[in-house]
Amino acid sequence: MNTYNKETTCDLMIIGTGMAGMAAALFAARQGIDTVQVGLIGEIGFASGLIDLLGVHPVAQGKVLDDPWQGITRLCRDEPLHPYALLDIASIRESLDIVLAFLLKSGYPHFTLPQRNMEVLTPAGTLKPTYAVPHTMCRGPSALADRSSCLLVDFDGLKGYSARQIALSLADRWPELHSVRIGFPDAKGELYTEHMARTLDVADSREKLVAAIRPHIGTAEVVGLPAVLGMYRTVRVMEDLQQGLGVPVFEIPTMLPAVTGLRLREIFEQRLPAMGIHPFFQQRVIGAQRLANGRWRFDVGRADIDFRITARSAIMCSGRFFGKGLHADRHGIRETIFDLPVVQPKDRAAWHHKDLLHLEGHPINRAGVAVDGQFHPVDSNGQMLYPNLFAAGSILAHQDWKRQKCGSGLAIATAYGAVQACARMLA
Repeated sequence: MNTYNKETTCDLMIIGTGMAGMAAALFAARQGIDTVQVGLIGEIGFASGLIDLLGVHPVAQGKVLDDPWQGITRLCRDEPLHPYALLDIASIRESLDIVLAFLLKSGYPHFTLPQRNMEVLTPAGTLKPTYAVPHTMCRGPSALADRSSCLLVDFDGLKGYSARQIALSLADRWPELHSVRIGFPDAKGELYTEHMARTLDVADSREKLVAAIRPHIGTAEVVGLPAVLGMYRTVRVMEDLQQGLGVPVFEIPTMLPAVTGLRLREIFEQRLPAMGIHPFFQQRVIGAQRLANGRWRFDVGRADIDFRITARSAIMCSGRFFGKGLHADRHGIRETIFDLPVVQPKDRAAWHHKDLLHLEGHPINRAGVAVDGQFHPVDSNGQMLYPNLFAAGSILAHQDWKRQKCGSGLAIATAYGAVQACARMLA
């Protein structure tokens, strides 16, 4: 027999701790909504730290966008069912401005260009369009654009990252790109990026790193390193490295999960409770039931039920397959918490194209929960299912955020739309 350690009531339950869930919690806190948030806090650790607004459209043509705002206007015209089409441009801008201001106040500012995407290096040695980058990466796009003489540094024992491979891959585009591999201060054997970042929060370790890099700079005008330049004190770490080396420094994203996602996790985890959010982190929703009075009752725990939460409304930011918001088996794709209808191909044979690298992407990528203009989940006829249930983020149907390069932007903007609609309902 289950016993409950705690029973809680709230106006809003947010399910999920990825970018959509964290953004929804931030927006709800700003609205003064009594909010509980449940989810496994590690979800946002898989964020790249980049804020992709819209990088590619049309996907079938692989057209990389210079102006993401014009791109969104064209996308909404070409794909009227896309979640961005549920919002006006002013609302999308407002949502991003709020998140960027929050990160700035949290000591982790992000850099944008007016009306433009920028290109950032990836650990695979490719270039990726994005809208906003952490301040630790902002020198990279300008160095690439100027073809500055650049030294890329990596470290003995760091797997999944090769400065030499990046330099070779971009030799034609960026000929003045050179690489060196050195030892990391006071470390031997296999390195882990989180440990490296926390090590560089200590001034003595920064001094040792500067001393190890300085002999290799030569004529380099800028230095690129893997994204390990501090966990909590990135501004100070950047200042000390640049002062010690005498040239600008920038980070390159590493393979996920990455320090860039962990930084966001630490910020949201520390600041949201101070803003009034009641977190149930490292927990999951085990069951959901709609009560006779229309409210939702959620059973929450890890393996067994530890908490029971009754909420006037809920926003589902539970993600796709990786986040366990969706589950696929031989019978089809289902939504895992409320058993909502899922937009999907008629049978499994139609989930994927025969060509793995099909330009349009696979139909399963666009599977998900369909919503109306107020972000209420709807049935196959487009009818709202529940007036106090909303959905946001990657679980939404009719989008392919990976190929369209719009993951964080989509998460933030739809979370904003869902919270605005929820606030109106609660009022």
